[in-house]
Amino acid sequence: MDSPHGASVKAEDFGLKGPRGWAFRGVGIDAAPGSLIAVEGPSGSGRTCLLLALTGRMKPTRGHAEVGGHRLPKKMSAVRRIAALGPVSGVNDLDQALTVAEQLREGALLQRHYGAPVRSMLRPRAERRAAAEARIAAALEAAGLDLATLPKAERTSVRDLERLESVRLSVAIALLGSPGLLALDDLDLKLSDTERTEAWALLRSVAARGITVLAVCSEAPADAIVLRTCPKDPDAPAEAEAAAEAGGTKSDTENDTTNDAENDDTKGADDALAEAGRA
Repeated sequence: MDSPHGASVKAEDFGLKGPRGWAFRGVGIDAAPGSLIAVEGPSGSGRTCLLLALTGRMKPTRGHAEVGGHRLPKKMSAVRRIAALGPVSGVNDLDQALTVAEQLREGALLQRHYGAPVRSMLRPRAERRAAAEARIAAALEAAGLDLATLPKAERTSVRDLERLESVRLSVAIALLGSPGLLALDDLDLKLSDTERTEAWALLRSVAARGITVLAVCSEAPADAIVLRTCPKDPDAPAEAEAAAEAGGTKSDTENDTTNDAENDDTKGADDALAEAGRA
């Protein structure tokens, strides 16, 4: 991977409001490059919308933020170029039908197609393949995923991965593009205490490489810079309405009230991404 250059994250009175209520508001932060940032709060409290807004995938409606010197909401596309998404349910899920090797090759292909300099496409095929393999190996090392430990090594199906292994794979794919900011949703979802400790250790190691990390969680570690979201007021509907305003549909909002709580944060996110651009 290229040498990482972490992105600073700054925000003042940052907020996103939908037709019937706030997804989040009053967010303030001043984090240096290479920081570990935790978005803490219960499911449905605006955590995912905040993550998507700070990575240029959702348009805020109040205040402003700067990521890597790019001001939001004016420079959303520039922020998207330097901010990579790790696991975000309903937005960039791993393909359960692929093997781990296939998922990694697909990620490398997409990164080369969208993120690599044009001149790199002119290299001989063998050179491009070797470069992709080296990039994948470096990303796997950074994510702490040893393919040899998987049941069928690189031929292991993505659907057969344990939750923490899936997180590591998603992080590896995100790191292929040498981002300045890595963002992950629901980091501690379905993880045991031991696995949660390992997951935060992984993110600390990524931050130690100079990459700023932004992770949504239910409980932040003591050494993280914490952004807290609050449960919704009953009279101020959940963030689904804000997601709908940012690009969702009426059916997206209606479905929010009927699905499991762990998915509440991400409804409407697909449509928001479609409007804002490629994840």
